[in-house]
Amino acid sequence: MRTALAAVPEAGVPGALAAVRDGRHDWRGSAGQAFLTHPRPMQPQLRFRIGSITKTFVATTVLQLVDEGRLGLDDPIGELLPEIVPGERGAEVTVRMLLNHTSGIGNYTNAMLDSWAAIDQMQATTYAPADLVAMGLAMPPTNVPGAEFSYSNTNYILAGLLIESITGNPAAAEVQRRILRPLKLTGTSFPGTDPTIHGPHSGAYFAPFGVRDLSEFNMSWGWTAGEMIGTTADLNTFFRALLNGDLLSPATLDEMLTGMPMLPDVPEAGTYGLGILSLPTPCGEFFGHDGLVFGHQMFSLHSRDGGRQVSSGINLSHHQISLPEAHPIDIAWQSFLLTAMCPTYETSGQSAAAVLQLPSVTRMPGNDAVIAGP
Repeated sequence: MRTALAAVPEAGVPGALAAVRDGRHDWRGSAGQAFLTHPRPMQPQLRFRIGSITKTFVATTVLQLVDEGRLGLDDPIGELLPEIVPGERGAEVTVRMLLNHTSGIGNYTNAMLDSWAAIDQMQATTYAPADLVAMGLAMPPTNVPGAEFSYSNTNYILAGLLIESITGNPAAAEVQRRILRPLKLTGTSFPGTDPTIHGPHSGAYFAPFGVRDLSEFNMSWGWTAGEMIGTTADLNTFFRALLNGDLLSPATLDEMLTGMPMLPDVPEAGTYGLGILSLPTPCGEFFGHDGLVFGHQMFSLHSRDGGRQVSSGINLSHHQISLPEAHPIDIAWQSFLLTAMCPTYETSGQSAAAVLQLPSVTRMPGNDAVIAGP
């Protein structure tokens, strides 16, 4: 694993870090540099922006409310948020459709990101969740509600508003009370409007901006769709508890893991459940999520029993823009992930990308911060 991880910076990323668990055995590693302008070695324990892995924490919180009988997966969201999603759409879209991205509601980040200048604006702006939802609702529907998967950050802003409506508490406080505190995830947090990653962390480099460090960023634009900060070790602890049934009832966990094809034309590429994706690998199905923000990318993938786990991040994003084929960085990173998940598998000359069929975080339709061009 050390050799495979070292190949990721060699392919062009400043630095990479990872935590791998096999049963009771832990391995943590890092390679390359945490910062470009003042070189400092990457360290495994550094805090990272985890992007859309936030969605799994938020979905788990919503599903705990389901277990408590405070809402149902097939409840129309218009009944729960009548002022936010009124009318026919509110009557047709259910809680389940938000969590598995089949609502057909547009992805507000696609509307936000229409130029490089938009990134500067997002970095310094505080957004209200209701305004983010309004952007998504104003976009043309991507599909009939419930018909197919179409990734939309708007779904998870609505999920955050559901948590607040039902509990009367801030969504971040509910995630903290229900998940972060019981599991002692001390490196994981919602920063709110605070742009700083407090504690040891790396720089965050958006490839088109060169050496400019974007680790200082007001993440209110992501809120319950992608605001959180975490560590690789914390992610492994969270997903092991989730998959072991420590956070949800067996029936609700089964609902969570039942997925829709992420790419309807390529169903073998993997499925998306309720805030969690599943991918086929040579050593079985792995569950987890990916995250992408400006300058940080993360994958967190786990066997169904939580026995074999890998969480890994890199401090460069959007290096693939306009490239028709996989970037060497992605090939090297996927090779590391395959090594971590399936250490005894022999690729027989095949690339990890061909073996894993892992959807790139920046190429999955509608995923996180995707920029079509300047």
